[in-house]
Amino acid sequence: MSHAARKISPRPALVSFVGDPDARFFSRDLSWLEFNRRVLAQAGDTTIPLLERVRFLSIFTSNLDEFFMKRVGLIKRQVHAGMDQVGPDGFTPRQQLNACREFVARLQREHAALRAAIFPQLEQHGIAVLRYADLPGKDREWADGWYKSNAFPALTPLAVNPTHRFPFISNLSENLAILAQPPAQSGAPIDPEDEPEPSFARLKFPPTLNQLVRLPGKAGGPQRYVRLQDIIRHNLDDLFPGLDIREQVTFRVTRSSGIQKDDLDTVNLLQSIEADLKQRRFARVVRLEVEASASADLRRWLADKLSIEPGDVFEMPEGSSVQALAELAEIDRPDLKFKPWKPVVPKRLVQALAATGEKAPAAFFAAIRKQDILVHHPYESFNASVERFIAAAANDPDVLTIKQTLYRTTPDSPFIESLMRAAENGKQVACLVELRARFDEGRNVRFARQLEKAGVHVAYGVAGLKTHCKTSLVVRRERNALRCYAHLGTGNYHPKTAQLYTDAGLLTCDPDITGDLVNLFNFLTGLAATQSYATLLVAPFTMRQKFTALIEREADNAKRGLPARIWAKVNAMEDREIAERLYAASQAGVKIDLVCRGFCCLRPGVPGLSDNIRVTSVVGRFLEHSRLFHFAAGQADPLDGDWYMGSADWMYRNLSNRVEVAVPVNDKEARARLHRVFESHQADRRCAWDLTNDGNYVRRTLPADAAPDSPAALGSFETLMRDAME
Repeated sequence: MSHAARKISPRPALVSFVGDPDARFFSRDLSWLEFNRRVLAQAGDTTIPLLERVRFLSIFTSNLDEFFMKRVGLIKRQVHAGMDQVGPDGFTPRQQLNACREFVARLQREHAALRAAIFPQLEQHGIAVLRYADLPGKDREWADGWYKSNAFPALTPLAVNPTHRFPFISNLSENLAILAQPPAQSGAPIDPEDEPEPSFARLKFPPTLNQLVRLPGKAGGPQRYVRLQDIIRHNLDDLFPGLDIREQVTFRVTRSSGIQKDDLDTVNLLQSIEADLKQRRFARVVRLEVEASASADLRRWLADKLSIEPGDVFEMPEGSSVQALAELAEIDRPDLKFKPWKPVVPKRLVQALAATGEKAPAAFFAAIRKQDILVHHPYESFNASVERFIAAAANDPDVLTIKQTLYRTTPDSPFIESLMRAAENGKQVACLVELRARFDEGRNVRFARQLEKAGVHVAYGVAGLKTHCKTSLVVRRERNALRCYAHLGTGNYHPKTAQLYTDAGLLTCDPDITGDLVNLFNFLTGLAATQSYATLLVAPFTMRQKFTALIEREADNAKRGLPARIWAKVNAMEDREIAERLYAASQAGVKIDLVCRGFCCLRPGVPGLSDNIRVTSVVGRFLEHSRLFHFAAGQADPLDGDWYMGSADWMYRNLSNRVEVAVPVNDKEARARLHRVFESHQADRRCAWDLTNDGNYVRRTLPADAAPDSPAALGSFETLMRDAME
């Protein structure tokens, strides 16, 4: 099917993104939900392979879970505190909460409709998720036998009665609410007033088991599955013998992730984080999802036990399990997935990586000395560049010191292994482990203890500031002097997400950059009070001021008739001070292109306010994650002017409450590659959406005369994959 024939479901307007038509900013939370709608739109794109569309269904649901844990929990705390001030988007907290509820309900209906459309198509391709009730007798017998051997022993029904309290319902667990009572004696008339009230029991579906159970079949035949929940629900007699099941419905709760405290005990931060994690398990419930068939009485009873409002109760359609959808997307059917992408080895490193033995580390550092190396993931290999950088440092006898910041990484992280090996080899190794990385706190606590045991000097962060920068520093002895090497990136030291997220990194030994990085690490691990940096933009010390100065310079140049432009690529745009500076620059005549994947509070295209600002969101195969910035500086050639890449979005928290780093990109070849990224987004007619001044996003359409292999038809991701292979 040609791209021009893509079938996308119509996108009617959902809600207003501003509470006041004259508001200068969009609602952050409604804009975030609109981003998740763009994710959901991928599941409705018929040019995307079927199992990839299922994956987008799963991602949408997982995103929504995180939204409720982080954002709805915060809004509800504001409502409960009686806050009724109107925000910059024109909403009070209560109005914001109601608008979010309405938006979510409509998105969930879209999700259900897409699931209903996709599953029959999967069946046509030999993948069927069947109902237990529709199984032939032989398959039912097999499923019942499987249940007795693999699921029944792991189930724990919990009754609620005068001697058993309502059980604790863990966050995001999937459960069965059961109402049961003794059977009536045959032949005996029953007065309805004397009929005993049914008793309640809760059954938690075991999350450690696969949610899709594959039925036996012929080799090469259709792949048939039945949901674990469905099997359990049809075998309740084994769990509740001698009782009549009056009602059984699935339900799920979402708990607030809590407020991450900046006032945690910084003297004993490790212990404080561990205590905070234990408390989070019992955080307030912010959402109850129940099966559509649940009776009104059961819904009210559950809502009462969980202490939530009726507006916090949402219908949970059958088959919407995040885990089940993710398992379905992982089925081994290459014909129903994107063609696998294997990242290429960066050209600048090919020769260095060909070296073997003792020469290998030295060759790697020699390549960096020759010229700065820009690496662009996942188009270029993370393993062959960033992982190899730290591994080479750990193995090189001439390396004296390694320093690194870790925000998120994998459980089997090669970086942890390399740092421990370096320490065991007698090198001085320091690692800043950010214990407050949301949802990764427990893992990072374990990493910190593991590193300390290996002799690594571990720092836990700066009081009141999260350390979010992605930086590594290597100090090497060369010709009776010391030379510093650095990696500065836009994404985490996380090998798995490096294959799924688009990020950029710079390998350099520029003394101005590495000198600043030495000072930064001294601040992170030592007692430095004042901060001064020659080249790096470091939040919260110099980054905001420098971005402000760069924006104002563009406005001044526009007034003087000089070339003036601003290109920025971020994940989110929320900082009001930066937005106001951009509004002023737009009014001065600066052309501003903002590529913002997620939520954007800035209103583009408003006459007299932001006429010259265009906002684009690119959503597709990979998650856009790199943060890139360009300012013309009076130069017509986009390869001139100022170029930066870094870890910070244009959000208040990044610029004011976190340690972030943006590094200047001076190498002309590296600048050309960053320019190519912006060019691909500007040309994209496949994955790009344009933000209108009313808050909606309009998907770009492909011109009828567009060549099938043009950047417009290929989209950003395919274009950059082809570039990498050239």
